[in-house]
Amino acid sequence: MNNRRNFLKQMSLLSVGAFTTNVAAPVFAIANRRQESFMEDNLTVPPYLQNLTATSVYVMFITAAKSYSWVEYEGEDNAVQKMHMEDDGLYDAYVKLNKIYIPDLQPGRTYRYRVCSKPITLFEPYKLEYGEEVRTGWFTFNTPAADAQEISCLVLNDIHESPEAFGKLLSLVKDRPYEFVALNGDTFHYQTDEQQIVDHLLLPCTNVFASQKPFLMIRGNHETRGKFRREFKNYFALPNDKYHFSFEQGPVFWIVLDTGEDKPDDHPVYAGIVDFDGLRERQAKWLTEVVKTKAYKEAKYRVVLMHIPPYHSGDWHGPMHCQKLFSPIFEAHSVDLVVSGHTHRYGVHPPDTDHSYPILIGGGSKDGTRTIMHIAANTQQLHVDMIRDDGEKVGEYTIKAKY
Repeated sequence: MNNRRNFLKQMSLLSVGAFTTNVAAPVFAIANRRQESFMEDNLTVPPYLQNLTATSVYVMFITAAKSYSWVEYEGEDNAVQKMHMEDDGLYDAYVKLNKIYIPDLQPGRTYRYRVCSKPITLFEPYKLEYGEEVRTGWFTFNTPAADAQEISCLVLNDIHESPEAFGKLLSLVKDRPYEFVALNGDTFHYQTDEQQIVDHLLLPCTNVFASQKPFLMIRGNHETRGKFRREFKNYFALPNDKYHFSFEQGPVFWIVLDTGEDKPDDHPVYAGIVDFDGLRERQAKWLTEVVKTKAYKEAKYRVVLMHIPPYHSGDWHGPMHCQKLFSPIFEAHSVDLVVSGHTHRYGVHPPDTDHSYPILIGGGSKDGTRTIMHIAANTQQLHVDMIRDDGEKVGEYTIKAKY
């Protein structure tokens, strides 16, 4: 408990110091201080937002004890509503990991919400007893407008078990707006257990942004490794429960790909229990259908987020397989930008004889080499700034709207 208390205090101080000019952050910092005893005694992880759309959102959190929990939320009419996890007429009580879906929201609105929970101290067939009911402070989020003409987001990659990097990198863009954060692979070295996910991802992100702005968990090759790799997905609300998906937000059509491992499937380290070639092949078939959709064709910009880049990543099996399967689709259907990581060498690679689309690769995985990208798009242009963790801008790229 003392280690977690110290961690929470350190991260709270980091978030306050890093975001003193960000309007949302001081409110959140106050909520952190006000709810510190709640977090230590009742929550392992405060609420974090997942899969936020114009009309829905998932609120996730982890309680310290098996509990009956719910979310209370209200919109501009100030009418408080209540949502649970429910399946087959049963509330998913007596659990620690909570994933609560809130549907029927209105686009372009501000909502506030809080987590409520009662630990279950006795659970017998005909007798159930609760501990003291507790509530967090109120947090806010904004649903995207359905017809938004602009969008901005942040992209981080290759954090590799350095939780302090989240606050440090986001402090570099504290004056810039953003609607979501894309974690573009290799947040971890490998997957060990829940505590690793809590300490190296969920707590750092909730203390900086994730209770008010969602993040996209994009799987890198290192997230496929370790004994907890299968359970990893449980901690996120992924569209269709897949690591690859697409969505529209602002004038951008976003495509997220799961690039799998960088070594061949028959490599001895995998002991015959993986099929990443098959995974990439299935995604290529899926992608050929996505690019035929009206939404993709009519978008002003088409941006791909994928951990392993199709070029500028060496000649290992994984990168070459990505190049073989995905690049022809990118070429034939006018992808505007590919954003990647993996190489640990940041760089801006304009169109050349190998690829007609630009590829931006973020840095990592040590201090002095990590980067954060800020992507901002409107009806005139899409612009990306790449900033190294010492504050120096080390790359930028601008794409003009086609029409």
